[in-house]
Amino acid sequence: MPVQHPLNPQFMLPSNITWFSPIFYLTGFPGLETIEHWIFIPFFFMYLVAISGNCFILLIIKITPHLHTPMYYLLSLLALTDLGLSLSTMPTTVGIFWFKCQGIYFGACQIQMFCIHSFSFMESSVLLVMSFDRFVAICYPLRYSVIITGQRVVRVGLVIILRGPMALIPIVLLLKTFPYCGPRVLSHSFCLHQEVIHLACTDTTFNNLYGLTLVVFTVMLDLVLIVLSYGLILHTVVGLASQEEQHRAFQTCTSHLCAVLIFFVPMMGLSLVHRFGKNAPPAVHLLMANVYLFVPPMLNPIIYSIKTKEIRRAIIKCLGLRKGNVESWC
Repeated sequence: MPVQHPLNPQFMLPSNITWFSPIFYLTGFPGLETIEHWIFIPFFFMYLVAISGNCFILLIIKITPHLHTPMYYLLSLLALTDLGLSLSTMPTTVGIFWFKCQGIYFGACQIQMFCIHSFSFMESSVLLVMSFDRFVAICYPLRYSVIITGQRVVRVGLVIILRGPMALIPIVLLLKTFPYCGPRVLSHSFCLHQEVIHLACTDTTFNNLYGLTLVVFTVMLDLVLIVLSYGLILHTVVGLASQEEQHRAFQTCTSHLCAVLIFFVPMMGLSLVHRFGKNAPPAVHLLMANVYLFVPPMLNPIIYSIKTKEIRRAIIKCLGLRKGNVESWC
C-alpha cells in the first residue's frame, strides 16, 4: 500500500518506502511529479549560469595579471565557494528531476549535508572578509597596501575554509547515532540538517542547541560585523568633501553589498521558517530553501561582472572586443 507523505497528505509515496527504510527519500516537489521535467528547466539554467559564470570569473582573474590583488583573491574565493555550493546540490537534484532517482543512502545524505552547510558558512565568512577589505580601502586608503596583503589573505582564506567544516563535524557525525522512525522522507531535492534532525525519534536537544549556537556565532555574528563595517564606511563616505568622491566610494561597495543581501536575506528567511514556521505551507519551505541555495551562486558572477569595472574590462578584453566598445561600456 502507498504511504502518505507527512508534509503533503495528498501526495502518496511509493509502496516500497517503509517505516524502517534503509534509505532517505527526497521528494523534490511533492504533487508536481508529472511536470518535474519542466520544473528542471529553470534549475538547469541556474546551474548553467552559476557553474559557467563562477568558472569564468576564476579564469578572468587568473589570466589578468593586474587583478592579482587581495580584493580579487577574495572574489576568487567567493567564486570557488559558490561553485562548491552549486555542485553540492546538483547530483540529487538532477537525479530526481531527470532520472526519478529519489532514494539516497544515509552516508551520502550526510556528505551532501556536510558540503552544503560547509560552503554556506564559508560564503558567510568570505563576505565578512570582503566587507573588512572594503572598510580598510575606504576608511584607511593610505594604509590599505600595508594592512591587506596577499599573505594575510591566504592565511584568512585557510581559516575560512576550515571554520565551517570543523564546526559542523560534531552534529553531522552525531546524526549517525540517532534512530529514525517513520518514513524517512525529506521535502527537498537535497539533504539539510534541519530536516534530517526532525525525523529522529530520540532526544535531539544537543543537535538543536549546537546548531542554533553555531548559526548565531558564525552566520549571525558575520552579519552583525558586516553591518558594523558598513556603518563605519557610511560614516566615512558622508564625511568626504566632494560628491564625486562619495559616488566613487559607494561604487566600490555596490557589488559586495548586493552579494551580502542575496545571501543573508534568504538564509535568515529559511532559518526562521524552519524554527518558527512549522505551520507554514510546504511550498514556503521549498521556496526558501531553493532560493537560498540556488540564487546566490547564480547572481554573484553576474553582479561582479556588471558592477566591477576591472572585471568588465578584463571580460571584454578576453572576448576580443574593440577598444571603443570597451570605453563606451565601461
